[in-house]
Amino acid sequence: MKKRTFMAALAGAGTLPALPAAAAPAIARGPALLTVTGAIAKANRGPFDPVADQMMHKQKLSFDKAYVFDYAALTGLPAVTIRPTLEYDGKPHTLKGPLLTDVLKAAGATLAPATRLALRAVDGYAAVITAEQARTRRYLVATHLDGQPMALGGLGPLWAIYDADRVPDMATRTPAERFNSCPWALYHIEVA
Repeated sequence: MKKRTFMAALAGAGTLPALPAAAAPAIARGPALLTVTGAIAKANRGPFDPVADQMMHKQKLSFDKAYVFDYAALTGLPAVTIRPTLEYDGKPHTLKGPLLTDVLKAAGATLAPATRLALRAVDGYAAVITAEQARTRRYLVATHLDGQPMALGGLGPLWAIYDADRVPDMATRTPAERFNSCPWALYHIEVA
């Protein structure tokens, strides 16, 4: 091809409409706060690494693929606010964060009512709920408590929680009985 013809073709290419890029899963830019594994269609990190994933290794977890969320990714999802009475002081507190079902959909999970969700905390505590419970109770992945981001070492930085005061079969129970399925310091969800 002659140089002038090539240059003219190159210049003309700049006037063509841009083609849409293939949608790729977002890559976490900050530290991963939440890792979703199991029956998910998207992945933005590789398989389990027994050296790099020490906490997961100690909790006997393993996976072929995962979708991780950093703080920006979680707070970038639509947020919901709830005000449950918490067991720690018996007072209502404001919690804010995305719905658990929205987080799982962002990871490519298809949620049938009986889909099991294992919610794991950094201390090894785990609770299993169904996708139907997550939907009907409107579980959040709370990022904020009383208007402030939750810190690691407290109840955060993430807390899987719902407004137990507004769920009839839970509202009649004592606050200490309402939150057994709500691990604070949430860091891992397995979809099965």
